[in-house]
Amino acid sequence: MAVEWRFTPDDVARLRFAFSPMWELVASLRVLRAPGRHSLHLPWLRAVRPRLREVDLTDLFALVPVTGYVPDFLTPPPDTPLPDFAAELERVRATPPGTAYEEMVWVQTPDPAALRRFADDPAEGVRRVADQLRAYWSVALEEFWPRISALLEGDVMWRARTLAAGGVRELFADLHPGVAWHGDRLVTAKNCAYDGDLGGDGLVLVPSAFSWPDVWVMYEPYSPMLCYPARGVGTLWSDGTPCTPEALAALIGRTRAQVLAALAEPGSTSGLARRLGLTPGAVSQHLAVLSDAGLVARRRLGREVLYRRTPIGESLAAVS
Repeated sequence: MAVEWRFTPDDVARLRFAFSPMWELVASLRVLRAPGRHSLHLPWLRAVRPRLREVDLTDLFALVPVTGYVPDFLTPPPDTPLPDFAAELERVRATPPGTAYEEMVWVQTPDPAALRRFADDPAEGVRRVADQLRAYWSVALEEFWPRISALLEGDVMWRARTLAAGGVRELFADLHPGVAWHGDRLVTAKNCAYDGDLGGDGLVLVPSAFSWPDVWVMYEPYSPMLCYPARGVGTLWSDGTPCTPEALAALIGRTRAQVLAALAEPGSTSGLARRLGLTPGAVSQHLAVLSDAGLVARRRLGREVLYRRTPIGESLAAVS
């Protein structure tokens, strides 16, 4: 089975990127339940599991099984490029009880008693779910969000550059093994069947850390959306500094060489500081020098500035 979307020229023009703290939060529930499928997140699991002993996740675990359908009201499509968790939580809290019930009945869960309790009073069920999401976010994801968002922002910058340079075919060529572009159609291997036109609404592409190794989709009556694993997710929990070629260090200094080497993927000042064990002020100073030398370029993405290596910087970083 597969999900197949047909594109018009308007749909191609309206391809856009966004990412979502709520999507990460819901996807991380599956990591908690099935760590064997998500082994690259074991450092995060070891950090948060002891904190969750006093957190009630009964309704969330019932609605988010290890595999299969997850009610769409839990993961509203991002309506801005950089959504805020509090705003997304309010969208979940505002779900009409009838919608929540209609989506809940499709869930296959090992805890039918919890679903029956939800079905008996969907309005109260939505309230409990929103409260549990808030508590879970505070304990398990809020402190890690800057690190995760830096990874997702880097992916968006990379994909935007790929789209600009090579078009839609190049964009989807390495998005995910289960995603393929065929002329005017995008086909995604899924355990559900859907075939439809995008109808000029375009498609929202959402990079994710916790969805790895899967892709998630949404379609009508919601905005069409494809959630895929972000580039570099395997390094998300790595605290080690990148390998720095000695010749490069001798040429521009060891710390600046480390900063340049760390920009194999686009990064923010704060993200680089955490990875390299430096202060944001020190990283900012080194980035200014590298920028003045034409080795890095900057681009604002929402509220944050991301840096990437220029072609000259790429050539210099290859020095060994």
